[in-house]
Amino acid sequence: MEIDMDVDTYQYNGKQTLVYTNNSPDVLNKVFYHLYFNAFQPGSEMDVRSRTIPDPDGRVGDRINKLKPNEIGYIKVNSLKQNGKTLEHKTVGTVLEVELAKPIQPGESVTFSMLFDAQVPIQIRRSGRNNSEGVALSMSQWYPKLAEYDFEGWHTDPYIGREFHGVWGDFDVKLTLDKNYTVGGTGYLQNPNNIGHGYETGALNRSETDKLTWHFIAPNVHDFTWAADPEYIHDTYQVPNGPLLHFLYKSTMPAEKLENWKNLQPKAVKLMQFYSANIGNYPYKQYSIIQGGDGGMEYGMCTLILGEGDFDGLFGVTAHEMAHSWFQFLLATNELTNYWMDEGFTEYFGELAGAHIFNTSFEKPTKQIYDVYNYYVNSGTEQPQTTHADRFNFNRSSSISAYYKGYIFLNQLAYVIGKDNQKETIKAYFDTWSFKHPTPNDFIRVAEKVSGLELDWYLNDWTRTINTIDYAVKTVDNQSFTLERIGLMPMPIDLTVTYTDGSTEDFYIPLQMMRGEKPTSSTIIKDWAWAYPTYTHKTSKAIKSVEIDPTQMMADIDRANNKK
Repeated sequence: MEIDMDVDTYQYNGKQTLVYTNNSPDVLNKVFYHLYFNAFQPGSEMDVRSRTIPDPDGRVGDRINKLKPNEIGYIKVNSLKQNGKTLEHKTVGTVLEVELAKPIQPGESVTFSMLFDAQVPIQIRRSGRNNSEGVALSMSQWYPKLAEYDFEGWHTDPYIGREFHGVWGDFDVKLTLDKNYTVGGTGYLQNPNNIGHGYETGALNRSETDKLTWHFIAPNVHDFTWAADPEYIHDTYQVPNGPLLHFLYKSTMPAEKLENWKNLQPKAVKLMQFYSANIGNYPYKQYSIIQGGDGGMEYGMCTLILGEGDFDGLFGVTAHEMAHSWFQFLLATNELTNYWMDEGFTEYFGELAGAHIFNTSFEKPTKQIYDVYNYYVNSGTEQPQTTHADRFNFNRSSSISAYYKGYIFLNQLAYVIGKDNQKETIKAYFDTWSFKHPTPNDFIRVAEKVSGLELDWYLNDWTRTINTIDYAVKTVDNQSFTLERIGLMPMPIDLTVTYTDGSTEDFYIPLQMMRGEKPTSSTIIKDWAWAYPTYTHKTSKAIKSVEIDPTQMMADIDRANNKK
């Protein structure tokens, strides 16, 4: 792509040449592009949904509806050709529908040539201009983006408020804009010595013109994002045996905020090292942490984050967004349908990394997340995790389902198959499925292969239903105890028996449908088949008390009946 940006009007012209290979077994008669900036117009689906959902995102509210013509976002496709032949196309909201001149056969490559112009909206969510922190340009989802076609067909979801899905590709992008602006984002800068701004590796050879052209190459990514501002400070920090980290943040912040960004830099190195060691090696040569002025959002080789909070907030959002590089930008699940695999796993590793780096408790934030899940269950608003991200009745429900239930899915998996197997599963999942858009079943099959256990029930009940876990100690009678399954979701059971002589014994009750046991030092007793509502076991000594799941890793919705 070649882009020419006017930083005064926030309008830009674009030329896009796209070589597309049909890697599917199907003949394609149409293609579709996403035009995400069209969401930021009065009357758009994003605008109307934000004004009609019961709990609108406070950052959006009715702001889109109030945008003036020179403040809205748009992408207008002026011409589109397939191998030189002009194509018929129609813009429908945030999607461009394209009739092909000739079907694309399986394995065939074609070239699409496009001319377009666009306007950057006032920043409402994630992308835009002149946000509350004064960042001039936060450019995400800013170009006509070809939709993904896979075994499920076309993914042409309108942009209503949630997440994205994209096609892997190699990007070659030239951005021309005012010479005073510093740019950071996806890819590797190809002409640093003509640009300056802290990127140069040798003598600066910058021409004295009003504009500079930044040339980036980004191999094997499914998005290209950038941000620019005339007041950016640009720092770098090398990860030993890893990528070069870039930090871009406003020089006009108060001194204590600037100090936070300096203190963040060695911690960001530790984050990169932690994720590479515990998930899989980060494969790119750079990663950029950029003050984008609106929450935090993950992109290829970079993140845009808020810059003016306290240090804990700055570190926390960086930990979360950097972890997305693995679960969204390297594994790249479809965020619209399997968002919990991205957000939940990311939230889990963000907390895990923070606990490791600062030597703090991982159990404390985990308990808080379990508590939020319990609130969700009791609220009467829970929907299955298979619900499309835009189709939740409440924004709150979508967030809890994605971040909290997704987190618990991964943490509780360690309870089901054992902590070592869970850790091995994460690494094997990354090794097997990076750069491949995995689905939930792909993940659980890796866990089954690692553990040797049957886990389809776990994926099904936790993600495709709103069944809950509730096991109780029903009776304790001298040398026997009886447990009861009250909830519909099955689980294996860890329990601790305290005897009247003061000694304790840990027991493990395998779930029959798992067809095996996790590694454990506990005493393994007979299986519990799910359909049987109760389970009785006789011990060798008189019992004082029995406690189910003493580690509280199981998301039991009523812990009051777990001990007697």
